[in-house]
Amino acid sequence: MTEAPVPILMYHSVATAPNDATRALSVAPEAFSEQMAMIGDLGLTPVDTARLAAGWRTGRPLPPRPVLITFDDGYEGVHRHALPVLAKHGFASTLFVSTGWIRGAHDMGGGLDTMLDWDQVRELAAADVEIGGHTHTHPQLDQLDDRALRHELIHSKEIVSDELGTVPASLAYPYGYSSRRVRRAVRETGYGQALAVNNGLARRRQGPYALTRLTVRRATTTEEFERLVQGRAITREFARDRALTKGYALVRRARQVRRKVSRSRV
Repeated sequence: MTEAPVPILMYHSVATAPNDATRALSVAPEAFSEQMAMIGDLGLTPVDTARLAAGWRTGRPLPPRPVLITFDDGYEGVHRHALPVLAKHGFASTLFVSTGWIRGAHDMGGGLDTMLDWDQVRELAAADVEIGGHTHTHPQLDQLDDRALRHELIHSKEIVSDELGTVPASLAYPYGYSSRRVRRAVRETGYGQALAVNNGLARRRQGPYALTRLTVRRATTTEEFERLVQGRAITREFARDRALTKGYALVRRARQVRRKVSRSRV
């Protein structure tokens, strides 16, 4: 069983001309193609989220040097630009869809750029892309009350099941935010594993509901990408991100305390 840490790459949009809202977390198609070629050249083996979690949970064998390629939200460029590259290399991957952002009957208009439609999601699923949940409206789950939290988890799961005929087994937390209460709800609503962000390597001891990912951005250079997938200099690469995350975490905790106090006074 693979006990070594595993790089889980987090992509969003793959686009030639992304809009301002998605630009920083987008990747140019040419860069994505180069990154996938590097994964092949380095002898890494992409697996999907469900396979990694199952291997760590049950001891089921994993290939040597596994890596995960994941996409959040459901941008159209995943189908247009990423799918042909993944198919060329025979790489498995996972797409986490926010069902209220996917074009079609359930679209609530919150998508930040051109989003996939359900026919495209079905084509991705047919091409060895695991389709996971990313809630319905992409909220900060740890800021929701219990009823709203469970609605986001269950409603999106039901939509994916209805549209694809398969129940999503994996989930990615919007913005990477979770808490003990959120992770418990994710487990109780039937997801087998869930991914955060945290910009570090995933390890078995993190448990199946708090697996760490590495952000790939438009500004990620070839040299930086190689260090990410090789698991080198991770702390240095994301030092600024960690400082910003800690600062924002303090702000968010203060907001939670204020809300609890306000509710107690009602």
